[in-house]
Amino acid sequence: MCGICGYISRKSIAPEQLGKMNDTMYHRGPDDSGAEVCAIKDGYQLGLAQRRLSIQDLSPMGHQPMHSADGRVSLVYNGEIYNFLELRKEIAEYPFRSSCDTEVIIAAYLKWGIKCVEKFHGMFAIALYDADTGDFYLVRDRIGKKPLYYWYEDGNLVFASELKPIMEYPGFPKKINRDILGRYLYQQYVKAPESIFQNVWQLEPGSVLKFAKGQIRTYQYWDISKVYHRKKGTGPKNYDEAKAQLKKSLEKAVRQRMIADVPLGTFLSGGYDSSLVTAVAQSCSSEPVKTFSIGFHDKKYDEAQFAGQIAAYLGTAHTELYIDESDMLRLVDSIPKYFDQPFADSSQIPTMLVSELAGRDVTVALSGDGGDEFFCGYNIYEKVAQAQKLDWLGGIAHAAGKIGGLEKHYPFKVRTISRNRYKETKTQMLSVNYLEAAQNMAGGGGLPCFYDHMESKYHERSWQERRMLLDMDTYLPGDILCKIDRAAMKYSLETRCPILDTEIMEFAFSIPHVFKYHAGNKKRILKDVAYDYIPKALLERPKKGFGVPLDRWLRGPLKERLLDMTQGSFLRRQGLFDAEYTEAFVRQYMERGDAGSGTGANYSRMIWALFVFQCWYQEYE
Repeated sequence: MCGICGYISRKSIAPEQLGKMNDTMYHRGPDDSGAEVCAIKDGYQLGLAQRRLSIQDLSPMGHQPMHSADGRVSLVYNGEIYNFLELRKEIAEYPFRSSCDTEVIIAAYLKWGIKCVEKFHGMFAIALYDADTGDFYLVRDRIGKKPLYYWYEDGNLVFASELKPIMEYPGFPKKINRDILGRYLYQQYVKAPESIFQNVWQLEPGSVLKFAKGQIRTYQYWDISKVYHRKKGTGPKNYDEAKAQLKKSLEKAVRQRMIADVPLGTFLSGGYDSSLVTAVAQSCSSEPVKTFSIGFHDKKYDEAQFAGQIAAYLGTAHTELYIDESDMLRLVDSIPKYFDQPFADSSQIPTMLVSELAGRDVTVALSGDGGDEFFCGYNIYEKVAQAQKLDWLGGIAHAAGKIGGLEKHYPFKVRTISRNRYKETKTQMLSVNYLEAAQNMAGGGGLPCFYDHMESKYHERSWQERRMLLDMDTYLPGDILCKIDRAAMKYSLETRCPILDTEIMEFAFSIPHVFKYHAGNKKRILKDVAYDYIPKALLERPKKGFGVPLDRWLRGPLKERLLDMTQGSFLRRQGLFDAEYTEAFVRQYMERGDAGSGTGANYSRMIWALFVFQCWYQEYE
């Protein structure tokens, strides 16, 4: 796990500047650093740099930038290739000098060319230069576990794991991408391929970028829609057989992710996914696995007791930390630095706290991310299935609602299905009240810009399955994986997600949907595998859930800062938001009580997104 950055440009910069860019990511790799600059073909200069968090082959032989034995290939890389030992056997003719997976990438490229990435199973962001052809490549893993940004302008390319190195590149203009502001306020994250800056892009998951003679071309080597249709219906039709195969694949994925030359543990929340991953890890280990969870003094939210019971049953070496609001509030100021693009999923705060706890004892932590998206775990999947059944009624209500503006007076749920008329966005069911508020704050743009117009590419009749695919393409990499990467790397902690193993993701596509969702039973097959390791009584319980008390914070300890950052005079100088509307909107929010979600009165998530943006803006302006 590392941070990488660099450039391929006709503009010459001093090696010291590249080092400065690299050091903005010290937290991603405190163990070692490397930066090299050299002249290459066609008058270009190549800069490659990396901050290293040593996980495998802790010797200097794992230092990056790394070069092939013949000097043809140069590479910096962030991540883990979990099947590198198998690949190494296929390219045994290469004169390996290290035991790390980085050199396997180089050897694989020399044997198979850039198509080698299709053989890699893992999480990775790769920058590779081929001196023979003059081609330069950026590559991102299939599901987007590892981040990779690039700035392309005037035939020059600058790249990095985070935005901070790009901001340090001489001449970078820091022009805000205003087109995404409304969507960000609504969704709390910036969706790939766009970023917060103009002409800066996030390389999409499963993609390759090729830079040659000043021109770039991108393509996807692993596209969720295409893989889904290729795999659909090819898996076991018998439930018991499918369950046995999933269990075997999980064991393999966990074993691969336990390969490390540093201490390793797991996050254990007490939910199905983290408990299953922990159970499998403990079954693979001869020693008690280190497990970590956080608890809340407020018993309405606390689930640490359940995590503790599971840890005791499995025999793990368990550590838990009880926190209160003050523990969470102290992290607010660090959000802009470590989430260096505006990101306002407030669960980032407890995620940082559990990462901080784990980082004291281990360098690698396994997590249960991916179970909800690939095995139908979110409550929204039940709601879209119900909405599909009621869609005919929504059409009638919409037609009737046009008479005398009746639709705006419908109850919230009726209004939602009534206005859900876009064929390409049926599963999104966005609240028009919230959309209009975000649109007005951002100064317009039209409501259609808030929707992901990609549902039609899935060619799937079931709204439930379409929404799962949409979340895999958007919410999972843009929110969930971004959150865990930035929160953990704040504490130089590598996180690995066994459920997002290539074999498991494609297996989920291959089995009948009824194996994942049946008669209201979400994550059916994943739960049944978990019961092979942990008694059902320890897992099957109502989920308490935890939400950061945004309303109380924004109207309490954060109030004065919020009001300062949303004054009309400040907003007019900033020139990004509609000053009059935004100032009035925030004041109205402060004055009214919380009437509950769904009424249009509770805008705390949107106000929090605005607050986080303004904190980010002040950090980097």
